[in-house]
Amino acid sequence: MTQPTTHDPGTVATRVADGIGSVTFGHPKGNSLPGALLADLAARITALGQDPRASVIVLRSEGTGAFCAGASFAELSAIADAETGTRFFLGFANLINAMRECPKLIVARVHGRVVGGGVGMVAASDYALASTAAQVKLSELAVGIGPFVVGPVIERRIGVGNYAALGIDAATWRSAEWAHQRGLYAELHEDVTALDARLTALARQLTASNPEATAAIKRVMWEGTEHWRELLAARARLSGTLVVSAFARQAIERLAK
Repeated sequence: MTQPTTHDPGTVATRVADGIGSVTFGHPKGNSLPGALLADLAARITALGQDPRASVIVLRSEGTGAFCAGASFAELSAIADAETGTRFFLGFANLINAMRECPKLIVARVHGRVVGGGVGMVAASDYALASTAAQVKLSELAVGIGPFVVGPVIERRIGVGNYAALGIDAATWRSAEWAHQRGLYAELHEDVTALDARLTALARQLTASNPEATAAIKRVMWEGTEHWRELLAARARLSGTLVVSAFARQAIERLAK
């Protein structure tokens, strides 16, 4: 079997069955997010949003370890200029915008630890089910960039104070209970078995709901974000500039080893 390289693009798979559209992403480095995977995720979610066979979308990742390790350090370490950096961070912006603009409800299945951009992905879902292993951390400030692109969606979900706590203390893992109490997770379950049982029940419930009503509740929940195409693009430019600073280069190289 061929061994994956540090620049493995990862995988994204979609499936539609019984009205439920599933999007599953994976990467050998803790389900991290290289640019190609981010673009694929955004495209798959947009496509499922227009697929008449799917009434609800479930977002999940592979394996039993981390749900998502955030941005790919291998790709971050290869960024040589601000323009390239901006393009990379636009991947996160485009994914968040695809999720909020999708006309169907997106339910996230969070089975393990979540870092950085992965926290933004969870916050951009409409309903997140998590296991007690699903700790969270925003590590960006520790590598000299800050959680700027994912900031608006996380702040919208858990409030500015809690977003600040995560963003400033970039070294500390917060428990799944912490995330649940602050609204990042809608529900918390003891183990993956219980998580999946509840996910199946909820997804089936949503497929039986009035599609016009579910589309309407999604529009209402995301009111006030119509300017995010411009906002998140500006945040991507900020991150793209910072990622090539001397401080960030040293920190990324150290952590990428």
